Amino acid sequence: MLGQAGSRPRPRAVRGAPWPARRPANPGASLTLASELLYSFPTALVGISRRRPAHDRHDKERPLATRTYHSTGAVSFSTKGEYGVRLMAQLARRHGTGPASLTEIAEQEDLPRAYLEQLVIGLRDADLVQSTRGAHGGYELTRAPEKIVMGEVIRALEGPIAPMICVTDDPNHLTCERSGHCTVNFMWVRVRDAIAGALDSMTLADLVPQMARLTPTGLPVLVAGADRATPTSPLP
Repeated sequence: MLGQAGSRPRPRAVRGAPWPARRPANPGASLTLASELLYSFPTALVGISRRRPAHDRHDKERPLATRTYHSTGAVSFSTKGEYGVRLMAQLARRHGTGPASLTEIAEQEDLPRAYLEQLVIGLRDADLVQSTRGAHGGYELTRAPEKIVMGEVIRALEGPIAPMICVTDDPNHLTCERSGHCTVNFMWVRVRDAIAGALDSMTLADLVPQMARLTPTGLPVLVAGADRATPTSPLP
């Protein structure tokens, strides 16, 4: 039925539509209004994804530098390796001055003393440090820093070098059931060998050069003409 003269007939709702079709007051805002309605309405009613269009999202992509990863990182060492190496570096700095107190090292490195006590057990079992009891007791290296290979230190703290369980450098490890037909095993072997080679080519003396060590009087060693640390090769 026609309406009054000069007036338009009222639009009828479309049967089966989720909501009555309406014209927005501002035609230019039709795309934004539609996106808001589609995002807020249940997916089952409209039958499309509820994800906002790319031009209407407020959550922009994060830059690469601030992206969050859901892992500790590729081939990541734990705090056992980090804190243990710092402990060994402090003992190397005090090498030749007598036993060092874990309390003093914990204060200087800002590390929990109780954690260092746990780490030093593995280092002692690996014959890297030795303990002395008494009022002036503590811990010290069993040999000179030049004779302590960093690969030996890391293995005592973290265990075998194993970027993947099938390529650990532990000779007693279990063989993977896929080792006979795995096509990617050689990549992990090269990663393991690269890490082991880097650690086994460094000694504790590379981290603590002679000029950074203390004398029995507690003063730094003065080395004439030494302006930087030079890597040393591990002794056979």
